[in-house]
Amino acid sequence: MERVSAKVLWANMGLLFCLSLVPFGTAWMGETHFAPGPTAVYAGVLLASSLAYWLLQSAILATQGRDSLLGRALGKDRKGKATLAILVLAVACAFWVPLLTAALCGVVDVIWVVPDRRIERELAGAEGAAGE
Repeated sequence: MERVSAKVLWANMGLLFCLSLVPFGTAWMGETHFAPGPTAVYAGVLLASSLAYWLLQSAILATQGRDSLLGRALGKDRKGKATLAILVLAVACAFWVPLLTAALCGVVDVIWVVPDRRIERELAGAEGAAGE
């Protein structure tokens, strides 16, 4: 088994911490009926989670390299970059139009509900190449 770097472990813990805050943000936003402050906190928690995911992904790529299986599968990671951009916009909108912030967070949900097959395709291609 490969040795996992400390950077990857810390990035993973950061992601898990950010994700643990999602129920708090969701509950607070729901209890206050989309008040600007709690809605901004909710979008901020999602943004922090997205940034933590990006850091974890970067840490893994730093240990494996961009030409690794994961690096090739991720490619330009348009989905991840779009998520960050949408969530930055969502946080910015929270104090003026909280319902727009909630809608933008919903767009992010829809983006990620669609299964991401990049890694599966890359694995299938690697297995096919190994079998030849």
